[in-house]
Amino acid sequence: MPEILTITLKPAVDYATSTEHVEAGLKLYCKKPQIDPGGGGVNVARSILRLGGSVRALVVLGGPMGERLLAFLETEKLPTIKCLVSGETGFSLAVTDAASGDQYRFTLPGEPVKETEARMILERISTSVPRDGFVVLSGGVAHGLQDDFPQMVQAAVLRCKGRLVVDTSKAPLLQLINSPIAPLDVLRLDRSELAAAVGRPMRSIADNLACCDHLITRGVARIVISGHGSEGSVMVSDDRKFFCHAPQVPVRSKIGAGDALVGAFTQSLARSDPPEQALRWGVAAAAATVSSEGTALFERAAVENLLTQCRLQRL
Repeated sequence: MPEILTITLKPAVDYATSTEHVEAGLKLYCKKPQIDPGGGGVNVARSILRLGGSVRALVVLGGPMGERLLAFLETEKLPTIKCLVSGETGFSLAVTDAASGDQYRFTLPGEPVKETEARMILERISTSVPRDGFVVLSGGVAHGLQDDFPQMVQAAVLRCKGRLVVDTSKAPLLQLINSPIAPLDVLRLDRSELAAAVGRPMRSIADNLACCDHLITRGVARIVISGHGSEGSVMVSDDRKFFCHAPQVPVRSKIGAGDALVGAFTQSLARSDPPEQALRWGVAAAAATVSSEGTALFERAAVENLLTQCRLQRL
């Protein structure tokens, strides 16, 4: 089976808690927090590990918060390639209003990466890319790194004949879409990100499909996956167009759901499953994650149970 490397340029320690009711101006007393390692690539790697896959996680870390994150990864026995920087790693806080069930999510950024550290990170990535393997670049791009940093990563992956899966946001995502240097193997994004990127409304699955098709035609990616809320996900390539209906589960937390989808999808592709089967695994993993409390990822048994409820529809 091909090797898998995940890259996390902007990791975080994730805190999740709840309070009786969120109201401005009052001191809010919260329950004991659940604390987990976080960041796109970190959660993708944890997902692959939980599904029985083999993976290495390259993570940019700094300061006491970075040390705490690393300790969590060591506890989970996740093979980690450390890129140590001088700036402090960020953290996130999710607070659930117990009365309404609404979840409020806050992200506190880490310190910027220095220019010399950016070169070190790229060099470490270049020497860690598995030949003929999969590389997953997931999550935000750290402050201090250029918007085209994902394209620098793509160049390194291309040199090793690897396959690149990307799930990022904001300016780096727009850079990949507006100025592609070569098609990404897989691009995953939310429908709001997709609508903003192509400048079209996203009112229906047909709209979602058209926008994904547009990115394929422009050579942005070979496979585009776009979430469509709780209904499921669209997947488009040159010769395949599918919608995978998500199972209906109680939504307890949306933290890590997209990362779980990317992890399960990539693990399935690495097993040589067809992309539509990989999509079913991804949607099942996302559903299992949203039904978990706080920052927790899925349990493998839950994914396997939900897989039969993930129905494919050819578009």
